[in-house]
Amino acid sequence: MFPFENVILINRASKTPIYKQIAYAISSAIQKGVLLTGTQLPGSRELAKKLAVHRKTVIAAYDELNAQNWIDIVPRKHAYVSDKIPLITIKHLNKEKVTSSYETDFSLPFKQLNDVCKPQTKTLQHLIIDDGHPDVRLSPIDDLLKNYRSLTSKKHTIKNAQIGADQGTIELREQIVTYLSETRGLNISTDNLLITHGAQMCIYIVTQLILNNNSNIIVGYPNYPLANQTFKESGANLIEVPVDEYGIDVTAIENICKTQKITAVYIIPHHHYPTTVTLSAERRIKLLELSKAYMFTIIEDDYDYEYHYDSSPYLPLAGSPHMGNVIYIGSFSKILDPSLRIGFLVAPNNFVRNCTAIRKTIDVGGDGYMQNALATLIKESELNRHIKKAKKTYHHRRDYLHKKLKENLTKYIVYTLPSGGMAIWITFYPEYPISLLTENKNLTIIRAYKEFNSFRFGFASMNEKEIDELIELIKNILKTKN
Repeated sequence: MFPFENVILINRASKTPIYKQIAYAISSAIQKGVLLTGTQLPGSRELAKKLAVHRKTVIAAYDELNAQNWIDIVPRKHAYVSDKIPLITIKHLNKEKVTSSYETDFSLPFKQLNDVCKPQTKTLQHLIIDDGHPDVRLSPIDDLLKNYRSLTSKKHTIKNAQIGADQGTIELREQIVTYLSETRGLNISTDNLLITHGAQMCIYIVTQLILNNNSNIIVGYPNYPLANQTFKESGANLIEVPVDEYGIDVTAIENICKTQKITAVYIIPHHHYPTTVTLSAERRIKLLELSKAYMFTIIEDDYDYEYHYDSSPYLPLAGSPHMGNVIYIGSFSKILDPSLRIGFLVAPNNFVRNCTAIRKTIDVGGDGYMQNALATLIKESELNRHIKKAKKTYHHRRDYLHKKLKENLTKYIVYTLPSGGMAIWITFYPEYPISLLTENKNLTIIRAYKEFNSFRFGFASMNEKEIDELIELIKNILKTKN
């Protein structure tokens, strides 16, 4: 008799119903050639006894297999493996290890990317230095979720949640139009806005429309790695120009434009990623003039505009006269929570319509409830109140980190205190390699750069106690080098 009890292994802790586990095991044995066409299966009572399950569970498994045409059932007689299944060479149970089909590599042709992320196999350690995240503990998440629950409990809001949401719900776009006008001086309409799942999606969509194998795009060096990767995967030629204490080198951009056609320039004018420097007013004006003269697109990534501490922020390039060739990108993830993926793109109407069409090919629609919940948060001024509170807190944390760095680590590091943002760019002296930190098992650094011997110390998400812990750990690690 075939050893069904050795082939059908039941995991009672699994969330998969037992009858489905039985059906999967039998269908897998058929596919492997272990159970051949015409093989009679044991009666439901007999198999139930072998597997120590209820007879109705086996009947449900057989019904599932019959519905999928793996077996045929003769009423009041027996069940057997369907004769419609192609003949498969038999496998010997004692010689073959049962494995998943997905344990092998995909061997057919496919496009392989240059920078493939390694899967994370462990949880992050307790002490983590992020690259500039908001403190979720301060965010008005409860208010946001309260709005969300309210929207899912009303018939008319349920009905309208996804209507016209391809471009983003009209409620959120209306609120963002007002918000950007009040905070950034942008004069736009709802037709100029596309809502996405974060700023990175905006970058991807824009790339799909403006870049190809014949394109040249200029970026700062160093730059936001995921943006660089997105541009490279489009086939475009990535041209890097230096970033100094005044931002991206606009004179270098001008010299390049004189010798070759430039399709786009990607900039992060407020708190350049990763170095946190701000693009000077003089360079902003010159970059806009170059864009008009040489007809290239400016992709302005303004991911953390809200956080300035020492002075009022420069208004975005998108708020200046620019003939519609500045594409402006922002995000609420840096205000509320990195896991809350809501970003936005501002551009001329015809470009936004095409962006919407691209977005539909990868994401049919956003979360209408969450978008409208955020719209309510903006409308009721809860977002502005949160930003005001968070800005004060982050300002204090920046200054506190500055104080602790000066007291404990000046012999090891050099840095310039940023005027805003959520991180400090820290560089170690050559005799102290960044690997001392990145290879320490008690510490995780989200964004470190070996080529610069530098890393981003995100301070916004940490209170004083957490900053103290990290400074003490870093000091102890560096002491071992002496």
